[in-house]
Amino acid sequence: MTERTIDAVVFDIGGVLLDWSPDYLYADLIPDAEQRTRFLTEVATREWNAQQDAGRTWAEAVAELAGQHPEHAEWIEAYDTGWLKMVKGVFEDTVELLTEIRALGLPTYALTNFSHEKWDVAQEAFPILATFDGEVVSGTEQTVKPGEKIYRILLERYNLDPARTFYTDDMQYNVDAARSVGMESEVFTSAADLRVHLRNRGLAV
Repeated sequence: MTERTIDAVVFDIGGVLLDWSPDYLYADLIPDAEQRTRFLTEVATREWNAQQDAGRTWAEAVAELAGQHPEHAEWIEAYDTGWLKMVKGVFEDTVELLTEIRALGLPTYALTNFSHEKWDVAQEAFPILATFDGEVVSGTEQTVKPGEKIYRILLERYNLDPARTFYTDDMQYNVDAARSVGMESEVFTSAADLRVHLRNRGLAV
């Protein structure tokens, strides 16, 4: 068997453990696909949402955007109040793999761009998110991936050797950033592929 080369496994959350998409909420609120796309690309944009990931409160975000687009105030408010409906659920095969890693005795961590307010909501709704040995949440730290600072926070807070720490994320630029600080990292495409990456580093999963 391949010698184990990693001592800890770090997970991104959205797209890796949680099946999250604004479309899950807005498909009901805005049935017209073209209108829905315009709202999510021109009003409640990814860039707007990312500011909550960086620490802005939802109350401030909603008030500001609704002030700019009063005709869409109800839909904007729903991004906050209906946020949990954007999560279809957990990816069960990833949860299974996470559980196997923990059974091997390896510590696991979460490193995620996530509003600190919604992280609390998500942990309550999906208890698997509360089982990590540690977490670094961008909204709490007020710094986001792929900035180097958030990776350094993870490594220093939990005294991790980057060369023996494996990280997976569904975004290539976040993987590239992890590699730039010396971490082992691979793009998440599926739990099956992640299992292969871990086996190649000596984990019996």
